[in-house]
Amino acid sequence: MLAERGEAADIPHDEYNRKRLLRSLFNVRMPKNCSDEFIRVQDEYLRQQTKEKGVTDIDDLQPVDGDIYLWQGDITTLKCDAIVNAANSQMLGCFSPCHGCIDNAIHTFAGVQLRAACNEIMTAQGYEEPTGQEKITPAYNLPSKYVIHTVGPIVGGRLTEKDCELLKSCYLSCLKLAEENGVKSIAFCCISTGVFGFPKEEAAKIALSTVREYKAETGSDIKVIFNVFGDSDLRIYQSLFN
Repeated sequence: MLAERGEAADIPHDEYNRKRLLRSLFNVRMPKNCSDEFIRVQDEYLRQQTKEKGVTDIDDLQPVDGDIYLWQGDITTLKCDAIVNAANSQMLGCFSPCHGCIDNAIHTFAGVQLRAACNEIMTAQGYEEPTGQEKITPAYNLPSKYVIHTVGPIVGGRLTEKDCELLKSCYLSCLKLAEENGVKSIAFCCISTGVFGFPKEEAAKIALSTVREYKAETGSDIKVIFNVFGDSDLRIYQSLFN
């Protein structure tokens, strides 16, 4: 990757910093073709990394309410039909090296193929992805089959009714697209509650009510996992199920 960029760098001696350098290069690499040999080596590396972290299969989880699940963990290690990525309007992933957002993690551990696939979709579309809408791609090196990318609302000040409508649209559009593609299980992250600033408790209420409403109105038996990473998000969702 350094050769692609026409750059040179000192390779760290320790494993931790070598991995961070590699992840940084994944993060900043623009979408473009690469050799079959690179893909082979990358895929082998990423799958081994995921194996070492440990994969959680939806079949090993217990639902908390019908076909609805609550799971705390790293969504890039979750084996289900589709995981949802909280994307930005460019839909190309996070370009900030080693950033802690879910967009960065998903693109990192899926591999460079994911950014290339997103770029192909967005180039054909010809404009940035509207808030509340979605796109679907293969998941490549992730344990899931698909990634559904959705753009959540950015809350810069007081929460508005429009913000809430747009967040609801994220969940509804992802569910509809999932079922159009034969997805039987889908994992939602906490859309818009990170750097996009949507209040966590209100976001969780919208997420859960929207899923329940969708399932009630359509009779869908799609399995829905609410994936949380932090303890505060876990407590919020637990309170909604109690």
